Amino acid sequence: MKIYVGNISYDSNDEELFELFSQYGTVESATIVTYRDSGRSRGFGFVEMPNDQEALEAIQALDGYELRGRPLRVNKSHDRRSRQGSFRRTRRY
Repeated sequence: MKIYVGNISYDSNDEELFELFSQYGTVESATIVTYRDSGRSRGFGFVEMPNDQEALEAIQALDGYELRGRPLRVNKSHDRRSRQGSFRRTRRY
């Protein structure tokens, strides 16, 4: 299961996120999204956990958890494709 983690401190790193979620089970990957040009954190990231039950437990336990003075927002990540098409701009001639 892919998990969205928001409101991450700009001082946090991938390893810290990995260790935090590892307390709840096996973590395949933990990545904080960064800006391409500067490499600076964008304040959110994703964690992938292969066991759905462990992932749900991590979501429940860590949503609102304070990390480096900021309460994390943790929930199941939604597929980007599912958001497409919800708003469609049409041209008028």
